[in-house]
Amino acid sequence: MSEAPKQAAPRPVRPGTLSDQIYERILSAISDDTYPVGSKLPTEHALCEEFGVSRPVLRQALRQLREDDVIQSRQGSGSFVKRRPEGAALDFAPVGSIADIQRTFEFRAAIEGEAAFLAAERRTEDDLKAIRAAIDELDRCIRENLLGVDADEMLHAAICRASDNQYFVAARASMRENILTGMSLTRNLSLTKTRQRLDLVQNEHYQIVDAIERQDREMARRVMREHVENARKRVFEGE
Repeated sequence: MSEAPKQAAPRPVRPGTLSDQIYERILSAISDDTYPVGSKLPTEHALCEEFGVSRPVLRQALRQLREDDVIQSRQGSGSFVKRRPEGAALDFAPVGSIADIQRTFEFRAAIEGEAAFLAAERRTEDDLKAIRAAIDELDRCIRENLLGVDADEMLHAAICRASDNQYFVAARASMRENILTGMSLTRNLSLTKTRQRLDLVQNEHYQIVDAIERQDREMARRVMREHVENARKRVFEGE
């Protein structure tokens, strides 16, 4: 049975830390223009009162928003909205997951970048066959306008296995649910864009595969890290 594109659906609730919950509430307020781009957020005291949380919890949420380039702080002036997140991201992502997804991208950039470096050095012909099969399947998904999460995961997992390091494989496997949530989110968002967005993402995949085939370790590491970081940024890309 062919894989059909997923559509926005009621968002399931996922537990998170209190700071993650505040992060998402502020993010939602920015997304729906309660706090437009360029506007100043309420004071920390006012936000603590509004959300019923302590200042350390609020500051952790604000720190995450700054790291994700959504807000910026100005010395002596407070926090200002720098970027409005992709509205559809909050529709597709489970409630309580956006902060986790962002942190998962950071984990992936570190782990998968090094795995790609080793894969370029150690890959076997069998590894290359698995990698090529996965990218061919992604090409098919793009042609047929399918979501392609399984094929995307197949490609990244094959590259990780090609590192011939069981600890990279085990570390990535331990985060598989989070990784799949992030992949589903970014690929759902891509399906709401033009075909050029999907082609851009696939071109990044081809750059990774090409570097591994040519055994260019440094290039494989660099383009893999850039690909994962670009995926993270796409969650917050405007219309």
